[in-house]
Order: sequence, then structure tokens, then C-alpha cells
Amino acid sequence: MAYKLELPPALGNVHPTFHVSNLKKCLADENLHIPLDEVHVDDTMHFVEKPVEIMDREIKQLKRSRIPIFKVRWESKRGPEFTWEREDQMKLKYPYLFPDSITSTS
Repeated sequence: MAYKLELPPALGNVHPTFHVSNLKKCLADENLHIPLDEVHVDDTMHFVEKPVEIMDREIKQLKRSRIPIFKVRWESKRGPEFTWEREDQMKLKYPYLFPDSITSTS
């Protein structure tokens, strides 16, 4: 069963149809309220979350290789605040977190 909602103009990018199977029990907690101006979504309707800082560094040992990973603290409004991410991917997406690895061309 699907329902169509009337949304305020601020939520114009959100698809107004949802399915009952997507509903979960929720107990309202006023401390968890997030103002709409603090929620950022991209063109594909995914939350935009930015890394704040690198908390820790480890080497993940696999059978035949070693992968450097970082514990990253995210500016997040949902889910876990910390995740482990691969070093190469983080340096590609967020080079500003790694000022030591920037080489000057002078």
C-alpha cells in the first residue's frame, strides 16, 4: 500500500510517495529534532556528510596485501559518527584533510 503526502516547499526535492513497509516505530524525542536548513542532500537525494577530522590510522592486513585505513569523524546528522575508510579513497575525495601530503610545485 502506498500513500502520497503533501510536502512543504522546503521539501520539494523529496519524493512524496512512501510505502507502508518502509515505516518503522518511532518514539518522538525532541532532542533529536534536526532543522531542515541543516539537512543537505545532493542531486541523487543522498545525505551530504563531510569528514571533520582523522582520528586514528591503522594498517589492515589481508592475505596478500596491506591497506592503510583511517578512522574518520563525520559531520553527520544520522548513523555512526565514526567510520573506518581507506586512505587512498579519502585522499582522493577530501585532500584538505591531508595537508602533509600536498606537494608544492615551486
